Amino acid sequence: MREIQSPRPAVTVATIVVRDGAFLLVEEETRDGVRLNQPAGHLEAGETLVAAAVRETLEETGYRIALTALVGIYRWQAPVAGATFVRFAFVGEVIAHEAGRALDDGIVRALWLPYDDLAARRDTHRSPLVLRCVDDYRAGLRRPLDLVTEM
Repeated sequence: MREIQSPRPAVTVATIVVRDGAFLLVEEETRDGVRLNQPAGHLEAGETLVAAAVRETLEETGYRIALTALVGIYRWQAPVAGATFVRFAFVGEVIAHEAGRALDDGIVRALWLPYDDLAARRDTHRSPLVLRCVDDYRAGLRRPLDLVTEM
């Protein structure tokens, strides 16, 4: 069977937000059913990576955040479709919550999960990047935001 390759990697952003030892996550509808992910999405034309991460978090969870660090940059190729993703994973802190805000289409709900619950549900993760980014965060990986230069 020939592997399908996407012509270019999709640039995505994700945020790791922690409150009282629990991680902010979303349950989202996918072609494989409901999956668990960080607030995450695609970079839009003319948008900075930081702005994209803040926007996606607000749109998917109703939480306004401020980014504090970059955890890492990850490349992942989906095994079935062959699409390649380059993910910039950031750390964010909650500034405010817009509880009545309508969430993006496809988002079932935002939820806070302790690490053990997140790890126990790995079979429902959107991709292996979900746990890898959290594990890197828990290992103390933090890089300054100015590591990413945008012009």
